[in-house]
Amino acid sequence: MVSKTRTYMINVAIIVALFMVNVALSDDTIPVPANRAQVDSWFNTNVGPLEQRKSTLDPALVTAEAGAKVIKVMQDGSGDFKTITDAINSIPTGNTVRVIVNIGGGSYNEKIKIDRTKPFVTLYGAPGNMPNLTYGGTAKQYGTVDSATLIAESDYFVAANILVSNSAPRPDGKTAGGQAVALRISGDKAAFYNCKFFGFQDTICDDRHNHIFKDCVIQGTVDFIFGSGTSLYLKSELRALDDTGPTVIVAQARKTASDADLYSFVHCDITGTGSSTFLARAWMTYPKIIYAYSTMTNVVNPKGWDNAMHPEFDKTSYFGEYQNTGPKSDPKGRASVAKQLTEAEVKPFITLGMIQASKWLLPPPKV
Repeated sequence: MVSKTRTYMINVAIIVALFMVNVALSDDTIPVPANRAQVDSWFNTNVGPLEQRKSTLDPALVTAEAGAKVIKVMQDGSGDFKTITDAINSIPTGNTVRVIVNIGGGSYNEKIKIDRTKPFVTLYGAPGNMPNLTYGGTAKQYGTVDSATLIAESDYFVAANILVSNSAPRPDGKTAGGQAVALRISGDKAAFYNCKFFGFQDTICDDRHNHIFKDCVIQGTVDFIFGSGTSLYLKSELRALDDTGPTVIVAQARKTASDADLYSFVHCDITGTGSSTFLARAWMTYPKIIYAYSTMTNVVNPKGWDNAMHPEFDKTSYFGEYQNTGPKSDPKGRASVAKQLTEAEVKPFITLGMIQASKWLLPPPKV
């Protein structure tokens, strides 16, 4: 016969074990592993499913996911809507449930905006038949940030397996207003999984708040990731089209020493054409950019950093690197502002805690 004391101890052990499982599935303090082959398993372990994390996630998100619904967009009329715009318009202001817009393959020539009053929206495409959301808006027509093909201002936005492009021609460097954004993300707690973003100058306006881009491709020429977001770019390809002159990947817009925004690129591949792409440049006074465990091919300019003719910004810029590889990762040729970080220094920038993921980040959607 089992004693009451032993029964009690067994029950306590079970409770502790269950608690530890829950912690393991939502721990945003564990750094990204140095071995790229382990990144996906690390992510899956630390970004557990909804059912195992209800106690740690934002309550509004838990409620929204419990009432999730799917609406279908098909150009041939076999879905609920023929256009993405009509699908978004069907979502009510003040939306409180997850709405997954399942988009069929094809090219959608639409300028799409998801207003801040419509949180919990997911744009989803089939991995083997990714829809192309495209439009040719330019800064001359709309202003830079509003030229975007896709504008997401709402919180808890998710995109998976979609291609977003701006079809405007490449700016010639002489004509004003040629900048053309593919994506502007301004809402908080946004995730992008296996998406592609194609443009030239200003491809992604990573505008503000917490975001993650995982397994994505981002292509452009000048400042093709810019803004004031606090964002983790994980295992993504940064493809620079540098065949006519110097290009720049990142222009981060941190304005004061106390601002929390920064961009961290972890296990990313810098690819493309040419040989004079700067990893980042000084745009605002206090830019903060980190590259860790990333592969830097011959497209990268050895200096890595450009002060954009603002030498005074060298004193206030934070440009950190950690254990990057590839022929143009050698720190010897870097600009003086570049800093090779220690393990302790880089840790805050290579964890999911940087974007407060334990409160909101869920695994990629499946439809």
